[in-house]
Amino acid sequence: MLDTNVFVSMIFFPSDQTRELVRRLAGRHRIVVCDYVTEELRLVTERKFPMKRAVLDQFFRELPFELVYTPQALDLSGFPSVRDAKDSPILATAILEDVDVFVTGDKDFLVLDIEIPDIVTIAEFLEKY
Repeated sequence: MLDTNVFVSMIFFPSDQTRELVRRLAGRHRIVVCDYVTEELRLVTERKFPMKRAVLDQFFRELPFELVYTPQALDLSGFPSVRDAKDSPILATAILEDVDVFVTGDKDFLVLDIEIPDIVTIAEFLEKY
């Protein structure tokens, strides 16, 4: 599963590292995206990159992924606590969907000490997987 900031990097600031991530994900892994992240990404795009909406749409048309849904009524008390409360549904969805790896650049996720999912940066993913 990929976090919003990873999509921002992949779509709006492509680099050798993000291109390699896309190549590996598309070739060897099942990409999981939660609707909470797609909505957050849409809002970020409208706020920071309003002229790039078509780029976002095309990216998702071309990327093979499985869309999963974050429950609307989600009791977060049974999940690890994340400093930024708005990020809690993302982690909860990753756990509920039993994803193996969560790729993020958000330090609030990276400091968590949980086994599954394995929470890693893009560089760590490329090194481990």
